[in-house]
Amino acid sequence: QVQLVESGGGLVQPGGSLRPSCAAPGSIFSINTMGWHRQAPGKQRELAATTRSIGTLNYADAVKDRFTIFRGTTKNTVFLQMNTMKPEDTAVYYCNLQQGGTAYWGKGTLVTVSS
Repeated sequence: QVQLVESGGGLVQPGGSLRPSCAAPGSIFSINTMGWHRQAPGKQRELAATTRSIGTLNYADAVKDRFTIFRGTTKNTVFLQMNTMKPEDTAVYYCNLQQGGTAYWGKGTLVTVSS
């Protein structure tokens, strides 16, 4: 069982930035996909951004050119640099790891964009 540990959510003003992080303690498979999904109030969970271990990046249209996903030096940590944030980015952000046909989820970190 892989435990994902998220941190770095919070309150930010429109136009501001946040950088939540997610760590998968211990060893993970060399072939994997890590990413961030988000769920706004009253809406379904949706993909924000993913990064595959082979280097492929994928972004939702709503965050493209504003958000950047990248891994730490140990490769089992993933960050989501969120810039030029908008009120519609308000959501619980969930870290996700997919490996060996299994998906693991973090408990989520709340991000609120409001003045």
